[in-house]
Amino acid sequence: MLNKPSPIQLIEDELLTKRSIRLFVKRDDLIHPQISGNKWRKLKYNLQVAKQQQQQRLLTFGGAYSNHIAATAAAGNMFGFETIGVIRGELVKPLNPTLNLAQQQGMKFVFVGRKEYREEKAEIAARLQDELGSCYVIPEGGSNTLAVKGCAEIVAEVQEQLDNVPDYFCVSSGTGGTAAGLVVGLAGVSLVKVFPALKGNFILDEIHSLIWEFVGESYDNWQLISDYNFGGYTKWNQELIDFINDFYKKIRLQIDPIYTGKLFYGVWNEIEKGNFKENSTIVVIHTGGLQGILGFNQRFGDLLKNVET
Repeated sequence: MLNKPSPIQLIEDELLTKRSIRLFVKRDDLIHPQISGNKWRKLKYNLQVAKQQQQQRLLTFGGAYSNHIAATAAAGNMFGFETIGVIRGELVKPLNPTLNLAQQQGMKFVFVGRKEYREEKAEIAARLQDELGSCYVIPEGGSNTLAVKGCAEIVAEVQEQLDNVPDYFCVSSGTGGTAAGLVVGLAGVSLVKVFPALKGNFILDEIHSLIWEFVGESYDNWQLISDYNFGGYTKWNQELIDFINDFYKKIRLQIDPIYTGKLFYGVWNEIEKGNFKENSTIVVIHTGGLQGILGFNQRFGDLLKNVET
């Protein structure tokens, strides 16, 4: 049912050979077809606590193309929870591929205007629980201390699979939970390079807060690499699209245009610039999100040629 531990894959490429770098991809995208990547790790302990509290339904938040929304719906279906998704924006029919997938998994939607969504999540959750009954509330993107606990387990898996500690971990970031988990799991060893998908450095505070809430201390063995967001969360250009398509042709690895595409583009550029030590080992975390490719192509015209059926 769940492919755990997720496999680790050695990547061969001329650039890596040129720089004397060993690069592995931690294939969390293969954990489960619908609950893939960091979404399973973030949900794992939240689902356990919801069961312990004898909750019957999960309530969470996300945009209309959210990986977290799709994964929560699938997890709820698998583990016997009703699921409620509070969706940013107005209802648009027909549903996009992400929301259609979530609906097929049994999720019910509440569509909320963007201003209200930004300002009043706690109030929205309280109102819906008054209407529907008690819910286990999971934050947008799934990032809380239980998510950090789940993502920290990546480190032990990688160490066992490689029989050593790599020099670098590289990961994309939206809400900071996966990055915080890696930092906590390493406890000061190695360097975590975080490639945010959103514009701006506000995620620094989010990651710091999640680390502090979980372990009550700070670590300095991580850094934000903010040069590869392409202008923001859903922004892209033809250079990124060409990279994703070429990457799939060369390496046969699917990556998406929101998170992992920008991550791998950034890693390859940083290697080319010499920002990783020669003779070092890098582990890139594939956080899934591949369901978003269909929605992207629907919106922008079949630009991505890495769709696997």
